[in-house]
Amino acid sequence: MTQEWLETVDLSVLKDGVLTAVFPKGLPVLLIRKGAELFAVENRCSHMGCPLALGRLDGYTLRCPCHDWEFDIRSGGFAAAAEIAIKTYPAELRGGKVFVRLS
Repeated sequence: MTQEWLETVDLSVLKDGVLTAVFPKGLPVLLIRKGAELFAVENRCSHMGCPLALGRLDGYTLRCPCHDWEFDIRSGGFAAAAEIAIKTYPAELRGGKVFVRLS
């Protein structure tokens, strides 16, 4: 399957530690800026599909607003069970714009 880099938002839109929902090709993606790092994860909890953009970020831990499930934004891993995860996507900065690679 082809992997495609899609433009999402200007970097200036992303505030440090603020969860920003985007929808490249209609897919729910959550962008997170932590200093110079960019992260892109699926914007729905693997438990019941709650929008993670309404959750809380503490360090690299994203807490779901519905049932307090905790995910690592670096790996997508669920803190309580390694077999559960949310999707993560590569993200990079190009010319002041944030791009996400979807497959």
